[in-house]
Amino acid sequence: MKKGMKVVLAGLALVVLTACGNKEEADKLDTIKEKGVIKVATSPDYAPFGFHTTIDGKDKIVGADIEMTEAIAKKMNVKVDWVDMSFNAVLAAAKEGKADIAVSAISATSEREKSFDFTTDYYTTPQVIVINKQNADTLTSIDQFTNKQVGAQKGTIQENIVKDQLKKAKLVSIEKLPNIFVEVKNGSLDGLVVEKTVADAYVNKNPELMIANVPLKSMKEDSLRIAVPKGNKKLVKELNKQINELKEAGAIEKMVKANNQLK
Repeated sequence: MKKGMKVVLAGLALVVLTACGNKEEADKLDTIKEKGVIKVATSPDYAPFGFHTTIDGKDKIVGADIEMTEAIAKKMNVKVDWVDMSFNAVLAAAKEGKADIAVSAISATSEREKSFDFTTDYYTTPQVIVINKQNADTLTSIDQFTNKQVGAQKGTIQENIVKDQLKKAKLVSIEKLPNIFVEVKNGSLDGLVVEKTVADAYVNKNPELMIANVPLKSMKEDSLRIAVPKGNKKLVKELNKQINELKEAGAIEKMVKANNQLK
């Protein structure tokens, strides 16, 4: 009798374990829809995609990434809870569950794809080198950046671009992008690598700066995407649907152009 009971209990345990093993974690889309809120990690120091401005005496986060995400959330019938942090922490926040997704002019690198699934691209912009106009005649080729100090925002693909394409330059990683532009403007740095759309926004407001006539190689990382922790296929599919609709309507391009000036 005892032996028979042991066999029955062992069989039940196996059924329970099998059921647990087959159970999939809930897709974030279900949780988002249930709560009516999507938590988004972003680093608003990257105009025109995300930056701080003052509206009616209050500090507010604005930019193309912000408008796009708000538009997507509205179509999903949920609200956005923004999590403001440095870019170096944005992806970690999404990975650790402190945010549902990360939206901050993010590129899909091979390393990042180990931890995240990425949406379809929503905007593409080439990489450029920004310099002080005083150096316009002396910094006209890759070789002329030999032993020069070139800045890049910490945690971004621009760090790798400096290492891979400006191999003889000295990389200087700085957490806040606006600070890097100030360093170039003041002559503390010889240049910085950044996306052209972002460079245009700063150059337009700072006549001392210019985009160097030194082309950088195009890469797949030139395309910007939303980062979603792995295992959330339904959420990625939903985001892709909304991004494609906004792109087809020309809405995202309009958002970028409208925000292409620092406030």
